[in-house]
Amino acid sequence: MDSVQTVLPEVSPPALRIRQLNDALRTSLGGGRWMLTAGFRALPPRQQVDLLQAVRTFDAFDAGNDPWGEHDFGAVEAGGVRVFWKIDCHDPELKGLSADPADPARTVRVLTVMLAEEY
Repeated sequence: MDSVQTVLPEVSPPALRIRQLNDALRTSLGGGRWMLTAGFRALPPRQQVDLLQAVRTFDAFDAGNDPWGEHDFGAVEAGGVRVFWKIDCHDPELKGLSADPADPARTVRVLTVMLAEEY
């Protein structure tokens, strides 16, 4: 039987650091802010918990959803509801993008969780 392997792109040292910081925010809730859209917040509480747990444990990164190797986007499903999550890196004043997303002193990470139809 043939097996199919996903080839992930080579990751530069800055992208690897961004990945580590993004993973820390997503998996441990530390190092940034989480934003939940109105549509997501309208879901029943139990479903929200299940979906947030799916975001925290997401590990299906591949060249299609993670072309830069930064672990900044994913899609999960629970209870028939599909959500997207996206991490954006802002400057400390939240007025624009970070000049150096690999530097936590110069970056505020914001993880947004939204219903797929809100994208």
